[in-house]
Amino acid sequence: MAKKLSHLDESGRPRMVDVSHKPDTTRLATAECQVYLGEIILRALQADDFNTKKGSVFHTAIIAATMAVKKTAEVIPLCHPLPLRGCQTDIEVVDAAHVRIRCTVKTNGPTGVEMEALHGASVAALTIYDMCKALSHDIRIEQLQLLRKTGGKQDFERGA
Repeated sequence: MAKKLSHLDESGRPRMVDVSHKPDTTRLATAECQVYLGEIILRALQADDFNTKKGSVFHTAIIAATMAVKKTAEVIPLCHPLPLRGCQTDIEVVDAAHVRIRCTVKTNGPTGVEMEALHGASVAALTIYDMCKALSHDIRIEQLQLLRKTGGKQDFERGA
C-alpha cells in the first residue's frame, strides 16, 4: 500500500488531520540548520563576543526561536496548536564561516513537534541574518533538516 499525504482528504482538499483518536505520548523533535556568515563577519562577531548595537546575536536568535516554536500553528496553516512542554535552542560556531542552530521541542500529545522544531531553527537563522545583514548580504541559510523525532508511531533519526 502506497503512502498518502495526510493533509488531503479523499477528494484531494486540504484538511487538518484528525488526531482525536490518537493517545497522548511524549513527543520530541530536533531540527538544525547552518548559517553561512563568512569568515570576516564571523571573526568580527567573535571579537565582540557576538554582541552588536542591536544586542546579543545568539541570545536574540534563541529568543526568536522560542517565540517561533510557540507560534507555529499560526504560521503553518494545517499544524495543530500544541501544549508545548519545552524548547531548547543551541547555537555554536562550527568552522571559520558557519554557525549551527539546533532546536529541540517537546510536548505530550497526540501529534509530533517536527514543524515546531523546524520553524524554531529557521526563525533563529533568519534572526541571525537580520542582525548581521548590515555587514553583508552574502549570508546563506543552509541545510534546514529534521534530525530526529520520537514518540509517535514511527521514530526517526537522520543517518540511522
